[in-house]
Amino acid sequence: MDFEVAPLPYSKDALQPVMSQETLEFHYEKHHKGYMTKLKAAIEGKPEASKSLVELIRSSSGGVFNNAAQVYNHTFFWDGMKPSGGGAPPAGVALDLINKLGGWTKFREEWINVGASRFGSGYVWLVLEAGEPKIISTANAETPLTTAAKPILTADVWEHAYYIDHRNNRNAFLEAYCDKLINWDFVATNLQS
Repeated sequence: MDFEVAPLPYSKDALQPVMSQETLEFHYEKHHKGYMTKLKAAIEGKPEASKSLVELIRSSSGGVFNNAAQVYNHTFFWDGMKPSGGGAPPAGVALDLINKLGGWTKFREEWINVGASRFGSGYVWLVLEAGEPKIISTANAETPLTTAAKPILTADVWEHAYYIDHRNNRNAFLEAYCDKLINWDFVATNLQS
């Protein structure tokens, strides 16, 4: 296997005070890197070791799928945030997309509602499905990569994503994510690829 956990696109203190350095250290170092360690152990010396991460996600099940998908989902989550991000998207393709969903206020409300309504662990996603934007949630390690939908943005709603900073208040985390963390450049890049 020739892949590693990607480095964070910012320093571990860059998202403070919205997301603390302590949260990033636990989440990235323990959870994200832990999934990669388990994935490598599960496929070492097997034919699956020659596949890409996306190929593994699309062709595996059980522990291999869970760990591969978690590596992918977490990397996508990190890339979708930036210091001083969030708020309504600037003019351009991201704004056009959000307007298709009814505008910033409606997008924000639906994003928070869908993410907060996920029972247990999972993710809230902005995807393109048949060319149309949708906000969906997935349970556990599930990812749009196993469907026809194209992932555009995600927020992790597992408790380890927000518990240190927000305790059990997932809504507060999702509000802060929308208002102060979304990386609209990442959204625009995904829309154009």
